[in-house]
Amino acid sequence: MKTSLSNFTAARARFCGLVLSLIAASASSAFPQTPPAAVAITVDVKKPIGPMQPLWAYFGYDEPNYTYMKDGQKLLTELAALSPVPVYVRPHNLLTTGDGTPGLKWGSTNAYTEDKHGQPVYDWTIVDRIFDTYIKRGMKPIAQIGFMPEAMSVKPVPYRHYWKPGDNYNDIYTGWAYPPKDYKKWGELVYQWVKHSVARYGAAEVKTWRWELWNEPNIGYWKGTPAEYNELYDHTEAAVHRALPEALLGGPETTGPRWDKAADYLRGFLEHCRSGKNYVTGQTGTRLDFITFHAKGAPKLVDGHVRMNMGTQLDDITEGFKIVASFPEYSKLPIIIGENDPEGCAACGVATNPENAYRNGTMYSSYTAAAYARLYELADLYKANVLGAVSWSFEFENQPWFAGFRDLATNGVDKPVLNVFRMLGKMTGPRVAVANPTALTLPDIHNQAQTQRADISALASADPHSASVLVWNYHNDQLTAPASEVELTLRGVPANAKLQHYRIDNEHSNSYTAWQAMGSPQQVTAVQRKALEKAGQLALLKGSPSTVSAKNEQTVLRFSLPRQGVSLLRLTW
Repeated sequence: MKTSLSNFTAARARFCGLVLSLIAASASSAFPQTPPAAVAITVDVKKPIGPMQPLWAYFGYDEPNYTYMKDGQKLLTELAALSPVPVYVRPHNLLTTGDGTPGLKWGSTNAYTEDKHGQPVYDWTIVDRIFDTYIKRGMKPIAQIGFMPEAMSVKPVPYRHYWKPGDNYNDIYTGWAYPPKDYKKWGELVYQWVKHSVARYGAAEVKTWRWELWNEPNIGYWKGTPAEYNELYDHTEAAVHRALPEALLGGPETTGPRWDKAADYLRGFLEHCRSGKNYVTGQTGTRLDFITFHAKGAPKLVDGHVRMNMGTQLDDITEGFKIVASFPEYSKLPIIIGENDPEGCAACGVATNPENAYRNGTMYSSYTAAAYARLYELADLYKANVLGAVSWSFEFENQPWFAGFRDLATNGVDKPVLNVFRMLGKMTGPRVAVANPTALTLPDIHNQAQTQRADISALASADPHSASVLVWNYHNDQLTAPASEVELTLRGVPANAKLQHYRIDNEHSNSYTAWQAMGSPQQVTAVQRKALEKAGQLALLKGSPSTVSAKNEQTVLRFSLPRQGVSLLRLTW
């Protein structure tokens, strides 16, 4: 009897389970799962909203001697080629003493030494080699006047550092970071450099450059006081404009203004230029041709994965714009964001800084696309005259493959992030209106909404014969997620326009995933190198180019965009 009852109970349970599964299947059939709605973006090609200033055509790096090395020259050629306008390049260490041997966060030119009698000896050989490399490619230097030559430093010993990733960052601040023994000798050095540049390249060329004094004087890069920096600036300004009155000189290249001490330093410098006593002339104020400061994000590890923080970078920009606007005399002055990056240390690889693991793959690409697009928004909002924003990223010669430095190429092979700049270089004409009801706003990003949901939006430009739309699918967390559907409506497009759809994702424009597919080799064969170089170029989606139909000058394009992917849709007619 007990056995029969047990069998009955089991049979009833099986029957109930079958009934429940049938009900669930019926419900699923009657009420199917609704896929997430496509992100609806509308671009009005005939509605310009502002100029498409090439803010992105600016790059910089610590190690100037990489400039003329094999992979450095190759990358500079590619940077020059991707831009329709001259690219500006900002290197450190152009006056640092040494024999030109490169190192991480180090470089030297030996431009200034002194003989046994303490008389100046100028040698522009290495500086010329660096600048010749730029000029040959139609590029323009942001000629950073620094750092302090050993013979001129008030505290020259120790001078040369040998920093490596994992060492204390403060170890780099050696004798080159100190004020000069003699400010007049410093001024004469600057005068001789500018005068030599004019003689070598011509005044018409040199007046298109940007000259600037030092880097991040509010931290260890400058071991003097703010007053001593202002004094150095006055002597620099007098010397630059004595050699070439039309030359453009700016500063102070402080760190991110969201930090109170950096904000105070920037304000103090602007106040000195506006109404302080000039250390050279004794009169009030000092000429200032443009203003510079930096903006950085703040990635970290959360539960074993990278979490970015674009909000802090945009906060730096916002505070910098507010400070400039608070000086009516300078509110229309050009601004260059001298370093504009996801974080601070380009030479800190993944091995020592795992929070930098975003750098090799597409997360760096989507972050860069979204960050530069928001810079245009901020410039519009604060009516800031922004000339450019320097991506502090170049290449590190003779380092391991994909070591996770913040660079654009590794061992001569382009990384995915470089293709974002290639995309931006293809965008012509003024910016045009983009409508996106689900787009994250600037306050959303400030409040870390990019951690709660994906940031999927667009930047667009158009001219009489083309339209370009940059679309990104960015998220602060480096986690896998399904692709998102995008429905892009373009208004003002004539019939039968040609469409080129460029893409950066795991399968396109991505040398990193190609390298991983090879087994992540550190000894790369010639055949593998050729394949990696091809994978590093900007790629079209399968089926592109194509012809799109338009009705009443409107067309709708639908596509899937993977997480951390970037698309550029370029229509020509």
